[in-house]
Amino acid sequence: MREEISKILTMVQEGKIDSDKGAQLIAVLKEKESTVFARKPNNYLDKTLKIRIVSKENDNVNVNVPIKLVKALLKTGYSIAAGIPQSQQYVKDLDINLLIDAIENELDGNIVDIQSANGDTVKVVIE
Repeated sequence: MREEISKILTMVQEGKIDSDKGAQLIAVLKEKESTVFARKPNNYLDKTLKIRIVSKENDNVNVNVPIKLVKALLKTGYSIAAGIPQSQQYVKDLDINLLIDAIENELDGNIVDIQSANGDTVKVVIE
């Protein structure tokens, strides 16, 4: 929306439209934006990515990460890990764009549910 407002202000400055018309156009843009947000609240970003690992030997892991944080740090963390020789092997086959698409498409519920033959389980859930 900032780009559109900037274009409107440029048109006013160049004399292509008057300031009243510019103000009307900006008001319409802001109204349109508020209607879009009113129809689709962004509650998804308030959810949490939960990773649960239950080991037969009681080496259990519980990790809760807010989706906002996951989305904000996903590309950055991947880039850093890919640049460190010791961690390259762990991220080389990771499709970061698939993860970002999952967040942008508001994937919800069970993401991963694995149970090994010896009774260990791994669950990744967005709630």
